Amino acid sequence: MITNVMVVGVGGQGSLLASKLLGHVVLQKGYDVKVSEVHGMSQRGGSVVTYVRFGDKIYSPIIDKGEADYIISFETLEAARYMEYLKPGGRIIVNAQEIDPMPVITGATDYPNGLIEKMKENGAEVDAMDALGIAAEAGSPKATNIVLMGRFSKYFKDITKEEWLKAIEECVPAKFLELNLKAFEMGINA
Repeated sequence: MITNVMVVGVGGQGSLLASKLLGHVVLQKGYDVKVSEVHGMSQRGGSVVTYVRFGDKIYSPIIDKGEADYIISFETLEAARYMEYLKPGGRIIVNAQEIDPMPVITGATDYPNGLIEKMKENGAEVDAMDALGIAAEAGSPKATNIVLMGRFSKYFKDITKEEWLKAIEECVPAKFLELNLKAFEMGINA
């Protein structure tokens, strides 16, 4: 069986670390793993997408429309933008934060309303949370990515909490470890 996960967000939110963490923990479980990053205008606040595919044998890192088991989204509009990649019965774990894209900033358009409800109406299982607020409570808004990974970990019963924590220890610089372990725990319990 193959599991397809898309990690989507806006540049600077830590989606690449989240993808690295996921790839690391499933590799340690013995899965074949392929990760592909699409940066776009990531350093200018643009869309960032990472594909993480794992299973017995993976030949390509790319996820096509209708194939994602999970979308982990760091921002609401990014979740809606990539929803067509979600397979029927798939799940979106989304930070309910709204970051204005350039057309909204320049006044060319308005930020769409009711996106989480619209995703649910279109058949997605949506797990929305204030990951940014939880990360700030943990000690830094920059830990939003780890809060989301904590929440995501609840959907993987074959990967223990201890295995996730070990992966965090191996992927996160020591000076940020305590903060990230706390953020992960808070994401699980949110």
